[in-house]
Amino acid sequence: MTTTIAIAGKGGTGKTTIAALLVRYLKEHKPGASILAIDADPASNLNAALGLSLAETVGDIREDTAGRVSTGRMEVGIAKQDYLDMAINQALVEGDGVDLLAMGRPEGPGCYCAANNMLRSIVDRIAKGYAYVVIDNEAGLEHLSRRTTRDVDVLLIVSDPTVRGLTTAGRVVELIQELKTRVGRHYLLVNRADGVLPAELMQVIQKHGLRLLATIPADPTVAAFDAVGRPLVELPAGSPVVRAVAAIGERVLG
Repeated sequence: MTTTIAIAGKGGTGKTTIAALLVRYLKEHKPGASILAIDADPASNLNAALGLSLAETVGDIREDTAGRVSTGRMEVGIAKQDYLDMAINQALVEGDGVDLLAMGRPEGPGCYCAANNMLRSIVDRIAKGYAYVVIDNEAGLEHLSRRTTRDVDVLLIVSDPTVRGLTTAGRVVELIQELKTRVGRHYLLVNRADGVLPAELMQVIQKHGLRLLATIPADPTVAAFDAVGRPLVELPAGSPVVRAVAAIGERVLG
């Protein structure tokens, strides 16, 4: 049975850092368990945080397939479903204890819709073969409005310690209810928050019915690693953000 954890929230809140460190937690505390990381952010930088190389995304495969169909370059005798299945499996990056699949560019108005439907089914099938799936969602609410966050066991909504960020987090919860998105549990994480949250922020959290799971302290080591392109999964064990995300992992997955 697959346990799926998705990370959502507005841009710049540290979703990719948390996703990468959750993968690290799973590798360290669920030895032998198969893990799939899905980068659903078009910026596709989860691979860098995990220390993995990335050559091709699902979006690249979709556009290539659309071009092949429109110009008559599809291989004769190969069904499109089989071609896409082969292409996605080739795009799957195999790492040490974790595999990575990057979604890449989102579907556009001129998208090849038949391919999109096939791609969704293929990605879903691949994900079911893993014990844990960690999804780093794109910034904003688009993934929810398009109903691409589905069958999620734990949704972690990340915010910065601001009224605007928490209001956006509240909107995520509203969309879950409006779209009847299948989410088992959802929690709020407030990133880069030092100490107890001010009363004003707690009022916003309560107003929007957010379930505050944890605050994550600001950690200058993260910026230092990012500056030189060093994978965030190599942060020292004593790093405040590593310890905080490990504690979150224990609470939701332990």
